[in-house]
Amino acid sequence: MGQPRKPNLNTEELWTYSLRLLSGRSLSSGEVREKLRRRAEEGADLEEVISRLKESGYLNDARFAEGFATARRDFEGFGQFRVMQDLRKRRVAPAVAEKAASEAFSEVDETVQAENYLVRKYRGKNLPVFLAEEKNMASAYRRLRTAGFGSGTAIRVLKRFSKRAEELEDAPEEPAEG
Repeated sequence: MGQPRKPNLNTEELWTYSLRLLSGRSLSSGEVREKLRRRAEEGADLEEVISRLKESGYLNDARFAEGFATARRDFEGFGQFRVMQDLRKRRVAPAVAEKAASEAFSEVDETVQAENYLVRKYRGKNLPVFLAEEKNMASAYRRLRTAGFGSGTAIRVLKRFSKRAEELEDAPEEPAEG
């Protein structure tokens, strides 16, 4: 039969529900809006709760984006492109996402970040030997691109471990994947 239908909530119930959501983990206003939209009795209730959350300081996309970007940079080792893409997926406005990512990466050497990422992902492998194989070189390149590093940075880092990376320079430039 499926799950029972969740009851529609009035303004006060939405407020309580939103506080419970935000106590579990940090969410963007777009994510909260989507979750509340599914449960709201009326659209006006939804907007009232969202504005009340913002006024109370519980919902702040700039603060969320800043913390998210810093965490993705420091704990996941991702590059700026990936962080911006992940922020957009979390429904953060593009301008806010770009500003947060730019600030988070303003003093970061992207080449060092990419090298650390590669070493961590291939921990336990002798990278010069591992990257001597064409398929492993291509895999490492794709992995760096998916992590949000530009093709120039990925090639520079791979050149530190293998001369085969020069073959990648002939490949056409493409935007970072995610």
